[in-house]
Amino acid sequence: MGVTVRNRLGERVEVDTYTATEAKNSFGEVLDRAMARDIVAITRRDKPRAVVLSMEEYEALAPRIDDPLEVLRDEFDALVERMQTADAAAAGRALFEASPRELGRAARSAARARR
Repeated sequence: MGVTVRNRLGERVEVDTYTATEAKNSFGEVLDRAMARDIVAITRRDKPRAVVLSMEEYEALAPRIDDPLEVLRDEFDALVERMQTADAAAAGRALFEASPRELGRAARSAARARR
């Protein structure tokens, strides 16, 4: 029995399937089939649940996947850059030189400002 999936070109292709139990018991065969045919589907209760890809197929698909951390990385880099000012350095020094009482006052003041 085969399952239809999209390959790296976006084409619908029928791939070989193995049940989860078959895949567990014959993983070498599954791996050989994936390397020969690029994609093998693993089913559970007659529904495709996972795929095994050849390295070639994976590498062809991987660049299409957007890096979910790219936006966060850009924001972090911009934040770090903004922190590289004389004012930011002075604020950092003041923070580490502050007494516990001064830190407590600053925390209360900031909490009041948020209300």
